[in-house]
Amino acid sequence: MKRGGRRAVWVAAVTVLVIGVAAWLVWPSAPQVRALNQMITVVDGPRDDQRVTLDTSFFPPAGGGRAPVVLLAHGFGGSKQSTRQSAVRLAQDGYAVLTWSARGFGRSSGQIALNSPDYEVKDVRQLVDWVARRPEVRLDAAGDPRVGIAGGSYGGAIALMAAAHDPRIDAIVPQITWYDLADAFFPNATGQGPESGVFKRMWAGLFFSRGGSAAGPGGLAALGGANAGAGADTDDADDSDGADGAEGPQGASERAGAGDAARPGAVRPPTPQEVRCGRFLPEICEMYQRIAESGRATTEAVQTLRRSSPVSVTGRIRIPTLLLQGRRDSLFTLGQADANARAVAATGASVEVAWFDGGHDGGNGEADWLHDRTLRWFDRHLKRTGGEGAGEAFTVTRDGGRDPGTRRPVQLHAMAATYPGLSGSGRVSVPLSGPDQPVANPPGGSPASISAVPGLGGLGGAGGLGGAVNLSADMAGQSAVFDSAPLTAPLQVTGSSTVRVRVTSPSGSPGAGAAGSTERAENTADAGDAGNGADTTGGAGSEVTLFAKLYDVAGAAQAPILPEGLAAPVRITLGADGSGEATVALPAIDHGFDVGHRLRVAFTTTDLGYSTSAVPAVHTVGLASPAVTVPTHAALRTPSTGPAWWIWALPLVALVAATLLLLAGRRRAVDEHDPELASVPLRISGLTKAYRNGELAVNDLSFTVEQGQVLGLLGPNGAGKTTTLRMLMGLIRPDGGEVRIFGHRVVPGAPVLSRLGSFVEGPGFLPHLSGRDNLELYWKATGRPAEDARLAEALEIAGLGKALDRAVRTYSQGMRQRLAIAQAMLGLPDLLVLDEPTNGLDPPQIREMREVLIRYAAQGRTVIVSSHLLAEVEQTCSHVVVMHRGRLVTAGTVSELLSSRAPVNGSGTRLEDVFLDLIGEKA
Repeated sequence: MKRGGRRAVWVAAVTVLVIGVAAWLVWPSAPQVRALNQMITVVDGPRDDQRVTLDTSFFPPAGGGRAPVVLLAHGFGGSKQSTRQSAVRLAQDGYAVLTWSARGFGRSSGQIALNSPDYEVKDVRQLVDWVARRPEVRLDAAGDPRVGIAGGSYGGAIALMAAAHDPRIDAIVPQITWYDLADAFFPNATGQGPESGVFKRMWAGLFFSRGGSAAGPGGLAALGGANAGAGADTDDADDSDGADGAEGPQGASERAGAGDAARPGAVRPPTPQEVRCGRFLPEICEMYQRIAESGRATTEAVQTLRRSSPVSVTGRIRIPTLLLQGRRDSLFTLGQADANARAVAATGASVEVAWFDGGHDGGNGEADWLHDRTLRWFDRHLKRTGGEGAGEAFTVTRDGGRDPGTRRPVQLHAMAATYPGLSGSGRVSVPLSGPDQPVANPPGGSPASISAVPGLGGLGGAGGLGGAVNLSADMAGQSAVFDSAPLTAPLQVTGSSTVRVRVTSPSGSPGAGAAGSTERAENTADAGDAGNGADTTGGAGSEVTLFAKLYDVAGAAQAPILPEGLAAPVRITLGADGSGEATVALPAIDHGFDVGHRLRVAFTTTDLGYSTSAVPAVHTVGLASPAVTVPTHAALRTPSTGPAWWIWALPLVALVAATLLLLAGRRRAVDEHDPELASVPLRISGLTKAYRNGELAVNDLSFTVEQGQVLGLLGPNGAGKTTTLRMLMGLIRPDGGEVRIFGHRVVPGAPVLSRLGSFVEGPGFLPHLSGRDNLELYWKATGRPAEDARLAEALEIAGLGKALDRAVRTYSQGMRQRLAIAQAMLGLPDLLVLDEPTNGLDPPQIREMREVLIRYAAQGRTVIVSSHLLAEVEQTCSHVVVMHRGRLVTAGTVSELLSSRAPVNGSGTRLEDVFLDLIGEKA
């Protein structure tokens, strides 16, 4: 019968293998996609007199026939190669796709005009003309293709601008892009507009540098948007088709001098103008030079930037628009997407908004989810598959902790049927406390406080440093803080909170008002003289620059968290009395504040990413209204994710496997109980376990543990201690021998294991839940009554105090260790097994744990401890078992072992000396 059972198992295994191979062979592979690389000449400019050559790639639909076409636009500093992977996936999904390098980028000629209607927008109109002539593209009318546009950052803006200027475009999916470029680079959280905004100096510098002559695949990728760097491929087919102007008019191909003909590949140095302006239009270059020097927006600059922004075409985007905006984005914040959503919705067009885990500051990026969402949008509005998004008008990516199997972050998508905007569908007023506080603007504006470091997320890649490390730091003496009381209930903030602030600058104080008066002089003929007319009297009309932040404060043991590293710049004009007030819109976030946490509103005088005054000054900051108003949107719900199709097949597979086992006559042992051992907590007899290579991890091990004992299981690394404990717990099957607990033979799932509590190989908790919630959830999973958990005793053992209600991810190693021991003691099991229980504990906690274990055993229970701390074992344990190379060396009481060795030099015998003698490691 036994031989027949083995034969059936082998037959079943081979059958499953054959089915798996057959399924792999017949499973349809992704269809092949080919690319047609072509240089397309377009005509643009204010007078339509400039000829520009665009480097393009056209991907016919993989399935053939006519299909809607999608234009994929790249981010700033990228090229058509940046979007190649996305293009291939869309072509495999049945779309024709066109990618191109915008004018001034990659191998296209022309100069960068920031998505101007006179330049880039006209280029896109002619690309639509080109695809309308392709036989693979579905037409709605002659010259009118069924077309959508998608792109990130710079590419997202061209999607919006092209939709406003070309009525043939049917649907768009802009990602992490802007509504008002002037407001993006000169934000003012008081709502007074970019003319009085604070210059986003570092991001503007990165933006401008990415349009330089050396811009290429290397360097900071942050400005490339969601697709930057993703899918950039090394297939040089696009780079070897003989097209001219590989780097554009400022490229190396045009810098080869006549005298260099004898040196192939020789490149002349760039001219001063090329170094100064790169591939930007001269007027764009001059504008940047002026605002970078003065730190203030000129009227001309605001007009130029807005002309390249959707704010200039309000009411003209009347097509379905899916706005995908990154939560981790200090360049183009959620407020930019909100403004786009409100503008498009006002026309009656369909709009959906998603805040995902990504942006110019890093994060996961969610490339697959973004592709699926984009594909569903285009399927609905280009292929006209019918139906509306079920409750997807607003989606937010939230932290779902970590997958217990893979330990990878889990992302949940909360959805709502309506988009409430940044003010939310509900508002909660949270009282704040704190006196008026003096803050200093340091000389030279340094050292500066830090909220986010522009471009760092791009350096780290998806989920890079910007998303993994809290870089926020407020300099001492430069910030005023106002805290709430500890929260008594969780608070989910979704949107932009508001607070009213009051600023006072004493008349005549050093540098008072200099931040404003210095910066107001940028309109003078010589920007270098801007500081000469600084008003240091703090009189009427002077200005104060602050940066407002909303922190999550967990307690003294953990640094405050600045959600997504965002700050809101504020410029306040002072009145005749030297004071001023303003209502400040704090950065839009989606963040959950846990019970016991505080909300903290902070105002700093400097920020690393912005242009601030170099003149020293002292101001007094207070709250004009002692509360912060936070938005909520209770309608956001995380849908239950249905199981994959193969999960439904598991019951059938299990039924087939069970049938095979029954037919083979395999008998499952019924709880084999030895009544004579009913009062013996543990007996191990002839226990053996071998590795796959045949080496014995445990070799014929036998010992017994009686009630009331605290037994130390000792042995060097590799002695087989952990393997023994795992067999004792029923986690792995022995190759020989048996383990009995209270007379019952241990097998996986044996009911007697409910009398055992264990902690082996480190704790495993859900990090986003509190310690208390983890213990309660663990006990519920056992299926036993809640009153049997003896939770109060376990919590007393943990000794974590108020920390029990904090998220476990905030715990130290020692706190996690104590929580794990408390979990093992839930229900006060008769047999307790602990592996290295004192790891991470300080000496007082070790002593306390020793007393707990001794008291636990004194009540008639049994404790087994595996530890390398022999001095602690000597003080804690009544009995020991010593193993070496899988075998039992000795077993007995601690006192017997100590008395077996004569004292040396008159000193007492230590367990450590006896142990080293026994395993032959004594020097």
